[in-house]
Amino acid sequence: MAEKPQPVRVLYCGECGLPAEYCEFGPDFEKCKPWLIQNVPDLYPDLLKEADVKDADKVSDQLQSTSISGGSSKPKEEEVKRLPGGKIKKKEKQEVIIEKMTRNKRKCITTVKGLELFGVKLSDASKKLGKKFATGASVTKGPTEKEQIDVQGDISYDIVEFITDTWPDVPEAAIFFIEDGKKVPAA
Repeated sequence: MAEKPQPVRVLYCGECGLPAEYCEFGPDFEKCKPWLIQNVPDLYPDLLKEADVKDADKVSDQLQSTSISGGSSKPKEEEVKRLPGGKIKKKEKQEVIIEKMTRNKRKCITTVKGLELFGVKLSDASKKLGKKFATGASVTKGPTEKEQIDVQGDISYDIVEFITDTWPDVPEAAIFFIEDGKKVPAA
């Protein structure tokens, strides 16, 4: 009688989470190299040769990176967050973008994006904008799948003052207009 086949044991990288054979195709092979040299030296023999040459350089770099003042030698955390699969998510800048779009030749829609980054509830903001400017305002999903406020009519002339007065957490320096495809500060 034939033996049952045994399951294959796969060793996963401690840095990127991919199987060790696929690390070179992963998001950041440079970070995986030390782990691979330590745990699977026979898988990538070229890394051992490179490691011997670069050992002296790494030791000198580590000595230079440690601070004498007694502070931690841990590097600053980047503003980039890595997601599974190697995708990168950057921190969003806190800014409000106001864009005026024309539809049907004469009618305008003013779009306000980014108020939620300052802790403003978009549903409350749309109600206040609609009451202040006596027009329709609604919360919609934009092309980037983020929520934004669409206000009927061209209210870009007075909206900056209204936003800064109503929500003091939003500084005027963080408000930008998009005119002719260019981002222009409101101030």
